Amino acid sequence: MKNYQQLDKFQLPQNFRGKGSITVQLWWLVQNTLFAWSPQFMYGWRRFLLRSFGAKIGKNVIIRPTVRTQFPWKVNIGDHSWIGDDVVLYSLGEIEIGNHVVISQKSYICTGTHDPQAVNFDIYGHKIIIEDQCWIATDVYVAPGITIGRGTLVGARSSVFKNLPSGKICLGTPAQVIKDR
Repeated sequence: MKNYQQLDKFQLPQNFRGKGSITVQLWWLVQNTLFAWSPQFMYGWRRFLLRSFGAKIGKNVIIRPTVRTQFPWKVNIGDHSWIGDDVVLYSLGEIEIGNHVVISQKSYICTGTHDPQAVNFDIYGHKIIIEDQCWIATDVYVAPGITIGRGTLVGARSSVFKNLPSGKICLGTPAQVIKDR
């Protein structure tokens, strides 16, 4: 019988998290208390907390208290961008979000994946880039390693598995160009 995955053989790559285990655990505590419990209007407070852990957060960024991120030191958000309720920035790899970007509620930006051919279930983080003036509508999944071009709108409940060009409206699973924006 073929072994497809042997999780007892899994090893996290050295420095995969980008910070030590104490910093990782401290962020987990801060995110689940000071960040999550902050009133809706305290955007500056949440920007401060993220910056304190190494995130690069531009001016006037709106981040809701229900946003989750794994490793904030791998997140870069440009000026005047909005990150909605229940968005997950799964930052095993870097996430670069441009200026004037909207990521709507319940979207999942996922940089992490595993090698399906590796029996020891190797893990990877692949950078995601969401360029300036994009709108990621509600409940969108963005896969590891994706670039979404400037000004593109990804429609609700879409899944993005390949790079999307600039200035388009894209819908579906997988997301496909429907028309110009």
